[in-house]
Amino acid sequence: MNRLAVLRPEPGNAATAGRIEALGLAAIRLPLFAVRALDWTPPDPGGFDALLLTSANAIRFAGPGLDLFRHLPTFAVGAKTAEAGHLAGFDVKAAGESDAISLLALAEAHGVSRALHLTGRDRSIEAGGPVACSIAVYASDALPIDAAQLRGLEGSVALLHSARAARRLGELLAARGMPRSAIGVAALSPAVAVAAGPGWASVAIAAAPNDDALIEAARARLTG
Repeated sequence: MNRLAVLRPEPGNAATAGRIEALGLAAIRLPLFAVRALDWTPPDPGGFDALLLTSANAIRFAGPGLDLFRHLPTFAVGAKTAEAGHLAGFDVKAAGESDAISLLALAEAHGVSRALHLTGRDRSIEAGGPVACSIAVYASDALPIDAAQLRGLEGSVALLHSARAARRLGELLAARGMPRSAIGVAALSPAVAVAAGPGWASVAIAAAPNDDALIEAARARLTG
């Protein structure tokens, strides 16, 4: 195995592939999903005491309605989402470093009780606890992947940025009757590794839920 396969949607796909290539490694660019904006109606911003962001896609695709909530203290999952929030002018109070569950605990520790969660259609957080309302502002649609593209992954280590991507890769291979054992995987978190399931040539888990750590975990599985 001497190649790393990037399966995340654009624009993240190109960013991750660029980091891999900057290390002198070969990157396979194969997005499994494409992200698009959804129509949504912003609620009254006065009903919330914080904004939760579990993906930078919420900032990229929410549109002008997002401006209504720029005054709210913001909590984000991961350094990249936090950075996107800062660049967009949000007051990011803290960034959770693992997953959506840790983000809820972080928000509660800061006294949040009526948060607005702007998220994707396939969300990981529903209303409840510190989340007063969860609204989908973008969708991640599956792209068609043919057998030739899947065969191109053989001998690579595939980077799995989400549980949904992990499940879909397995489903695509099963639908084509192709073995998992020809591909190694590197997961962004233990939960993503669980979603990937067994049978891969190798499984690595990033030491931290960020792109650099995921690339390093995948790189360590390369056998040359």
